Order: sequence, then C-alpha cells, then structure tokens
Amino acid sequence: MGAITTSAVREIIDDFADEIKKRRLKTAKPSKTVINFRTDKKDGIERIIWRIPISILRYRKDNGRIASDIADYEYSVGSIDEKNAEGQARIATFLDKKDREKTEVLSKSIMHDGQEQPAIITCDGFLINGNRRKLVMDRLHKEHPENDDFAFMKAVILPGKDEEGGPPTKLEIEMIENRYQLQSDGKSEYYNFDRALSIKRKIEIGLSLEDQLRDDPGVNTTELDKAVKKYEREYLEPLACIDRYLKQFKRIGLYRMISAGTYDPEGRWQAFLDYSKMLSGQLMNPKRRTQWDIEEDEIGNIEEAAFDIIRLRSVPDMPKVHEIMRNLPKYCSTKEGKRDIMQIADVVEPILPPDETVDEHGKQLSFPEIDAKWVAKNKQNITYRLKKARTSHESRKEKETPLELLEAAYDKLSPDVIHIGDIAVPDLAKARRLVTDIQERAHEIEGEIFHFEKECRKLGQKKS
Repeated sequence: MGAITTSAVREIIDDFADEIKKRRLKTAKPSKTVINFRTDKKDGIERIIWRIPISILRYRKDNGRIASDIADYEYSVGSIDEKNAEGQARIATFLDKKDREKTEVLSKSIMHDGQEQPAIITCDGFLINGNRRKLVMDRLHKEHPENDDFAFMKAVILPGKDEEGGPPTKLEIEMIENRYQLQSDGKSEYYNFDRALSIKRKIEIGLSLEDQLRDDPGVNTTELDKAVKKYEREYLEPLACIDRYLKQFKRIGLYRMISAGTYDPEGRWQAFLDYSKMLSGQLMNPKRRTQWDIEEDEIGNIEEAAFDIIRLRSVPDMPKVHEIMRNLPKYCSTKEGKRDIMQIADVVEPILPPDETVDEHGKQLSFPEIDAKWVAKNKQNITYRLKKARTSHESRKEKETPLELLEAAYDKLSPDVIHIGDIAVPDLAKARRLVTDIQERAHEIEGEIFHFEKECRKLGQKKS
C-alpha cells in the first residue's frame, strides 16, 4: 500500500525531531528490520533499528488500549497535551493501570532478556508501537540506574518531512497501530470496551472496519463479510447502546461510568453486549415482538427501563444484570410484566434534582457520589417492579402449552439468536452432535404429532 495522501498529515514537532536525530545511536546486529508500514513488507524494505534514549520518547494519547480513560478524562477534566510532561505523566498513569499482570510479565522478560522487538516511533519520538515497553523500561531504569541497557530503547523511526515517502498521515499511523496491536505476542490485550472505542475512532478517521480486520491475523479474509458483522455485533452495537445510555443520564463522553479502570476492567460492558444482542435479535425483529406482544412504539420505554436497571449494577435476589438484559422480553411477555417494566421508565427520573447533587455546604458532589445517591433513591422501586415482572413471567411459564413450548424452542434456534461464528472451534464437534440430536428429536415429535392427529381424525375429534 502506498502513502495515503488524502488523509490529514500529522503535525511534526521540529524541536522534538531534531533532538531524536542528534541523540539516536546505531544498534548492534540485527541493525535493520522490515516493519508493516506502507509497502515495506511487500517490497522487502529494511529500516534501521536505532537506540533512542527513553527520556526523549513520548507516549501517544491516541492509544487504543487506553481509549476509554482518555475519552473520559478529556470530557470530565480537560484536554491532555501529549507534548508536555504533565500530559505524558497522565498517559503513563492510564497505561500503568491497564493489565498490570501482563506488565509484570513483560518487565521480567526485559529484565532477563532485554528488549527483543524494536518499537516504532514517529520522527519526533512519539510511540506508535511500544508504549508498554517504554513504561517498563522507565521503571527498570529508575530501579537500576547503573544499567545502561534500560536507558535506551530499540526503535524504528518513521520518515520525516524531507525523507523518502514523507511522514506518515494520521490514517497511516492508525493502520500501523492496528496491525501491531492486533497481534498478541505477549502484549497487553484490549479490554473489549477500549477496543470498541479504538475501532470506532479508526472508522471516524477513515480506516474502515473491513480494512482493520484485513490486518487481523485471526480473521479469515475469505469470510470478511462475516467477520465484519461479528465485530459490529460484538463491539460497535454495544458501544452505540452505551452512548445512548450516557445520553439518557446526561453523561455523554463519561465512559468511566461504564468501566472504572484496572479494578473494574469490563464494568457494565457485558450488560450492554447482552442488551444490544437482545435489542437486535428480539425487540427490533417484528416477528419476535409479536411473540412477546411488544409494540414498536414501546421499545423506547423498555430501553429506558433497561438502562435504569444497568445503572444499578446489581439487583438483590435476581440474576446478574447482563442475564436480566437477555431475559427482558420474557419479563414483558405478560400484560402485568410489561406494565411493571414500563413503569420503571415512567417513575424513575434519570437526573437528580439540583439540590440533591450538592453536599450540606453546597459543594457539588462527584459523579460517583451522585450515582450512589441515585441508586439509593431508586433501587427499591426498580427492584420491586423487576421482580414482579419476573414472577409474572414464571407463572405464565408454568402454564405453557406444548405448542408454546415448541414455538419457544423454534425461536431459540433462529439465526438471530444463534450465530455460528460465535461457537469456539473446540466446541464445533459438540455443536454438530447437538444439532443431530435436535434433528432426531424433532423427527420423533413430528411422528408423534402425525399419529395423534391421525387417531383424532378416526375418532372424529378435534384438538382444541
């Protein structure tokens, strides 16, 4: 792939670039490598591996692994300037909180064997690939100042203004990050939430989901359309639900409400994943809505209630919130149950009155404090109505006729519910055996119904 000239060119900081040129040193062998940039791999272009003082290497804030932290901080506190020391320290803090176990593994590896893979940096020293390595080597250098190996990082420097090919565009930088961070090699994996935000940011810059997945070694390019649909379902659709959730509570951009960081890596992500699958497979499907007796104009209220439930994080004596999301249409399957779910949306106010968002001295409460007050105020009401809806569903379930059970079984086998691509490879053989058993049982039931119907005709009876 040649240089992408239609994308915006990233600004190069000349002072930083000059310092990199002055202080870079050539490495021992191997002194060159081929990286996944433009047509380098195709043409076998080798680039020099330099030794760069870690003190002049800088983190990029557009790092997919900390996308939620950056977005939340910039919305609630202010912009992070990656060019100054304060901004660099803030980014380092976010990186340090992500997946500390893998950071420790990487630290031990570098301590024992040194840095094996070179980083990739812009000509002015911003890391595209190698942020966590710098984090580890900064720490090791402070612990072992006498060891010069930790004072330098091996890195390939991308072209500058007056070099062949010119500097990379913003889109090309996203492509490089995408190619390298999709390859595990012991690097910290994205949390699903951060990965969703990273995918969305790349799409907004101009790197389509199809192009992102072409770089993923785990994706079969002959089945790219299937992979795109899976990633939309697993990442982009839940993220769209999260954005609507934050809008409902007037917290647009406050992604920390979803995941609170290292001690809460997934947070409510699973609840939104299960809700979004239920939404697309059940509520947005006219046939499914008919089954649950849900009208199209009721979807908005059901979603509002769902978001209220998710905000609680947990409901006493009920399944986990993400399991509640899967079963929400069932809770609406009776008139009484649907009324109770709809009343959650009608009764619960998403925003606390202004006088409840300040302390006794008139000082504004923090967002976690406001959330705690909202939960304390609404938990009992939401729990009461949710339990009533579940009880109504369970009572109906006990009275289900054989025909209703058959309809429910057929419903669960729908392509909207079962996505074959989600089955793990080791489970495929078991899945085929189950399908065979289902076919055999379905054939048996069909035969039983046929003979029963035949007998009824003989007796001149009609089954009511």
